[in-house]
Order: sequence, then C-alpha cells, then structure tokens
Amino acid sequence: MTAPPPDGPIVTVFRSRLREGAGPEYEPLAERMLSLARTMEGFVDFASFRADDGERLSLITFASTQTHRAWRDHPEHRVAQAAGRQRLYEEFSIQVCRCEHELRFAAPPPAGAAG
Repeated sequence: MTAPPPDGPIVTVFRSRLREGAGPEYEPLAERMLSLARTMEGFVDFASFRADDGERLSLITFASTQTHRAWRDHPEHRVAQAAGRQRLYEEFSIQVCRCEHELRFAAPPPAGAAG
C-alpha cells in the first residue's frame, strides 16, 4: 500500500453524451486531445468506457493539482472544450477528485508461464 502525494493524484471523472452526428468531428479531436495530454508533465493515465445507452465515461489522472490545472488550461484543450460545449456534447458532467488512498493488486503469473 502506498500513500499518494499530499496533493495528488488528481482524477477527473468526465461523463458525457455526444450529440447525434458529432462522431466525425469528435473522434479525431478526442484522439488529438489524448495525444496532447500524454505529452503533458504529470500525466499518469487515461481510460475511457462507453455504456450500452451511449453514455461515455473518461477518467484522466494527473500527478498533482498543478499539472492537472496546466492540462485544463492548455490553449488547445480550451479550444476543444469550447467545441464540446458548442457542437459535440448533448450533456456532460465533470468531477475533479483528489485520491486519498490507492491500492493496487496484480496476480502473479501462473507457475511455468513463459515470461
């Protein structure tokens, strides 16, 4: 068990629904934003899921409040945020959360497994 740094990690929970027909503009923009986020100092990880009813869930983690804010305020990301509000999203919600506890588990490989 490891204690997270006092200021992080910071996890953004982004739930959204796309407007009908937004996919052709959304997909390349989302790929570009992920590429950009991965270059940012403090980027930890990203995961995205889609429910059967069309709701999307994205989780993005940065190492600290400072690195999270740098991502939030990046000029290209700000342009994408505006496009999301104006043209792409039917609705969304954002929760920014500080991790207070983290536990990780990984099962050992089976005996005799090549590796």
